[in-house]
Amino acid sequence: MPYRRLLAIALACLLWFCGISPTRAQDLAPVLTLDPPPPNTEFYEYRVLHNPDGIGKFYMGREIAQVMGHQGAAWLERPGRSLQEQPDKVLPALNLKPTDVVADIGAGTGYFSFRLSPLVPQGKVLAVDIQPEMIDILEFFKQEAAEAGTPADNVEPVLGEPDNPQLAPDSIDLALMVDAYHEFEYPREMMEAIFKALKPGGRVALVEYRGENPFISIKGLHKMTQRQVKQEMQAVGLVWRETKGFLPQQHLMIFQKPA
Repeated sequence: MPYRRLLAIALACLLWFCGISPTRAQDLAPVLTLDPPPPNTEFYEYRVLHNPDGIGKFYMGREIAQVMGHQGAAWLERPGRSLQEQPDKVLPALNLKPTDVVADIGAGTGYFSFRLSPLVPQGKVLAVDIQPEMIDILEFFKQEAAEAGTPADNVEPVLGEPDNPQLAPDSIDLALMVDAYHEFEYPREMMEAIFKALKPGGRVALVEYRGENPFISIKGLHKMTQRQVKQEMQAVGLVWRETKGFLPQQHLMIFQKPA
């Protein structure tokens, strides 16, 4: 094997061990925050030296990634997303009932929300996002769908807060998070609130890029390993049920609230 290839593999392994994407050279240049960080809390640690793609806040050893703002909404509707993330395979794997109430947490533009809508005709889809601009986009797409003759009346945009999805207790059958959880500024509080919102036996489905694979060309902090996800979900009382590996670059992990 040529020595350059060996060197590349060794470097990729080192970057993976450090939690850094090998496709992002700037990951190697950590940010030094000049202002003193907030004091550590029961759940969170703050560091002045951190990944430039993160916010300097750590939860259970993981740095929280920066949020993709509404300015990046076009990325969520990119033409290649259906091929890359294969929603036509994800949605059947959720095993939804027509009467289910689904919360799409971090719904963004509603890419998954509007695809969920016809699967729960007697239920509803709560499209939760913390950015008012994303809620406006959701409302626009909902109106556009109605005008096109494909109404999604059961999609309800919900403006959440960084630490609260604004969901009623025991109100949802499934919480879906697609490439969103790693950006939650308050993951512990959000998951505790989602846990309370789940009906007994309700499920959480997380889709995250595989942090175990250093060759997936996604920023390091925007990927998660199964081990890390399980650790964080179990901390709020959720039970891991299965991981589906049919997606080319992502895990689909299913957790459940005890009945």
